[in-house]
Amino acid sequence: MQRVRLTQLDGKLPNLALMKLAHWHRAQGDEVVFTRRPDRDFFEPEFDVVYGSAIFTRTMPTVERFRRAFPGALVGGTGTGATYTVEDVIGGEYERYDYTDYPGFAPSIGFTQRGCRFSCGWCVVPGKEGRPKPVNTIPDIWRGEGHPRKLHLLDNDFFGQPREEWEARLEEIRSGGFRVCLNQGINIRVISPAAAEALSTVEYRDDGFTERRLYTAWDNVGDERVFFRGVDRLEKAGIPPQHIMAYMLVGFDPAETMERVLYRFHRMADRGVLPYPMVYDDRQLGDRGPSRSLGTFGPGEDGAARFRKLKQLQRWAIHGLYRDKETPFEAYDSSIRGRRRDREAQFTLEV
Repeated sequence: MQRVRLTQLDGKLPNLALMKLAHWHRAQGDEVVFTRRPDRDFFEPEFDVVYGSAIFTRTMPTVERFRRAFPGALVGGTGTGATYTVEDVIGGEYERYDYTDYPGFAPSIGFTQRGCRFSCGWCVVPGKEGRPKPVNTIPDIWRGEGHPRKLHLLDNDFFGQPREEWEARLEEIRSGGFRVCLNQGINIRVISPAAAEALSTVEYRDDGFTERRLYTAWDNVGDERVFFRGVDRLEKAGIPPQHIMAYMLVGFDPAETMERVLYRFHRMADRGVLPYPMVYDDRQLGDRGPSRSLGTFGPGEDGAARFRKLKQLQRWAIHGLYRDKETPFEAYDSSIRGRRRDREAQFTLEV
């Protein structure tokens, strides 16, 4: 029997990689300790195996603290730059998860598919997971009787799996009476009329399972036509624009201007879509990649000034001030307390 330490270094949702490791090790009869503490406690025993997982690049200082405390630890996750996966560690595919270490989390969480059809410059999914492939059914993911019929699906390209697979998953959701949060969003640029019709028949919800919500993205102005074609298809199928939250990537294109950013923002708002600016932040990249913070939004504005302006835009949007015609972004004072709780720190797109 081994003594195993699992360390979640960031993120609010349960960490699926650690849940998978917890299940695998406990199935071997190992003793598993779960913690969010990066440092070694004075009274901690010695461990045979130590794991750490981080999602966000902003966590790198914490990751380094963790590595200093546990030099032999296996550290993975998008936020660490690691290229290996849980499957590499345990030697094969494994789709079982242990919820023991998340007693306050009631829904069921998982993937029906992995991978993505596209190769967006800021996204690591295609490189790590390849082309879309089905991995689980809804009965595989649901924890079973006694648990809420609420699903957090983390699929990056739900409709990228074969049609017969996504149709089967939506039928399982519908016939099972599940509420589903498509947490990572759908690709509205390529959604077909058939997919829109099928999606309209299920109880899609936000991540709190209280509001009707679909998540998607509009990342560059060049996709305007296909983005709104997707909005039209969803609306024709019975999904109103007011149910759509669109994350808009800002700060990635060095040639981007504030005029183009605001054009995209207001096009969505005027259509009824809820726009949510996601500020691209590569300040933690170090030597791992090229900086894209060198563009300007005006004479004399450097990358840092550009980043601050985009974060102001994000706060303006979160506070809902764009609905107030008397408070255009140009007149926005970021020191004003908004009508909504400022959650902007949670919504910076990281590499």
